[in-house]
Amino acid sequence: MAPKSQKIERVAQEEFGWETLRPGQLEGVEAVLSGRDTLVVMPTGSGKSAVYQLAAAMSDGPAVVVSPLIALQEDQREDLNAGPGRLRAVAANSSHSTAEQERAWAAVADGEAKFLFLTPEQLAKDDVVERLRDVEPALFVVDEAHCVASWGHDFRPDYLRMGEVRERLGAVPAVALTATASAPVREEIVTRLRLRDPLVVAQGFDRPNLCLTVVRHHEDAGKRSAVLDQVTDLPKPGLLYVATRKDSEEYAAELSHRGVRAEVYHAGRKASERETVHHAFLDDEVDVVVATTAFGMGIDKPNVRFVVHADIPDSLDSYYQEIGRAGRDGGDAATFLHYRSEDLGMRRFFSTHHADEDALRTVLKAFTQNDESLRLADLKESLGLTPRKVTNTVNLLEAAGVLTAEKSTFRLTGPVRIPEAVRQSVEAAEARIRFDRSRIEMMRGYAETDGCRRQYLLGYFGEELAERCGNCDNCLAGTAEDLAPDDEDEEFPARSAVVHREWGPGLVMSVETDRLTVLFEQEGYKTLSREVLAENPVLRRR
Repeated sequence: MAPKSQKIERVAQEEFGWETLRPGQLEGVEAVLSGRDTLVVMPTGSGKSAVYQLAAAMSDGPAVVVSPLIALQEDQREDLNAGPGRLRAVAANSSHSTAEQERAWAAVADGEAKFLFLTPEQLAKDDVVERLRDVEPALFVVDEAHCVASWGHDFRPDYLRMGEVRERLGAVPAVALTATASAPVREEIVTRLRLRDPLVVAQGFDRPNLCLTVVRHHEDAGKRSAVLDQVTDLPKPGLLYVATRKDSEEYAAELSHRGVRAEVYHAGRKASERETVHHAFLDDEVDVVVATTAFGMGIDKPNVRFVVHADIPDSLDSYYQEIGRAGRDGGDAATFLHYRSEDLGMRRFFSTHHADEDALRTVLKAFTQNDESLRLADLKESLGLTPRKVTNTVNLLEAAGVLTAEKSTFRLTGPVRIPEAVRQSVEAAEARIRFDRSRIEMMRGYAETDGCRRQYLLGYFGEELAERCGNCDNCLAGTAEDLAPDDEDEEFPARSAVVHREWGPGLVMSVETDRLTVLFEQEGYKTLSREVLAENPVLRRR
């Protein structure tokens, strides 16, 4: 073993009490210590955080960790402070008083704290970024990095500005962490965070201890009744995911009426209430948390025995993230998706993020009237739009190639006609809608497949499973079609690059007897009939 590797393993034992490192961790730490940007894609519970924690322990200066959930920040902070080493972690977020936040900043500045946890919204403030520059961080860490790609330009818009913030900090290595990232999500993480030639550490996605089951329904009332009966009878603890806040309240009330210790978690509740539910669940004081996707990240509870979805998620990325909360102790756990095809309409509605043309014109007018670059903060103060709307619009203009970012400022990429720039931005937003809807179609495919569901799920993430899993409902019923990629297919083998006459370049994700699933760069996922392609050869190898 190389001297650097030996030193990393020694620090892992002395500072964190880890006797051995897991696959991928050592490789990731070495890359970060060499100054290289690193994207870590590992399943839930496989030790992603160890990469930045070890690298920080061996670096001069603090590590800033950007995390979307305060509860997640607090859990990681407490875990670090309870470790056997002397490394200390602090957080400066809205759950702490102003005095407590000032003490946290002072601890970082004085070298007493190695880790500083912040939210994306805090880093939208120029004074916070300047303060961060003053403490000269050694690492810039973005946890739950899929958030920069999982939603459009108008969801948690400050998350999309993390690449800009990182550049303002100077030549600081960046570490992006996620438990789920399909091929397009990985590419968008790299682009959004402006990672430079990153090492991508990706471990296997398979969680063979999770049993995958889909329950089909025709009527909503019948589905609700079945969900309630199932969650009441399943071994506890567990999670029930629903689509809306209203549903979370109604399901929790009915489960409580049945004697189940159920609590509600959604973004509409006060932060203190969400934190109370979170810790009660971790302490086994709650049997079931009924939640929206707000409870999808940072739930580090090893003995979750089931995850039930009362409604279809917006993508397999989200679904994998959420079912990943089950069985982290390695024991058997069950996942159930209650599926009604009519529910797809609601998901398509939620995936629609049309561009605000008036806001686009307002922001563009400000740029055309100024020869110099403009700061995001100045735009928020001067345009008469909400800060969130300004950030949304700037994000979209940047994605459309109309604006370019330089540190803390933006400028037009070239001479611009406002109507043309608006059209270009609207087209970018519509392309994102099409892409997001293609992911919903892949979710539908998972729910309706007659094949091995694990093969289908892993194929979405670009991973092959050579044989049927034996632990999904189709396999257990003995009816599962084998969906293993046909590497012998001479025309369109799995992972081959292709070009469609209308949709442009793409990558073959899976090959079946009668169909291909192709991920197109601009249009998203498309399932193509082999018979139709034979009659109309619109697809060719690159």
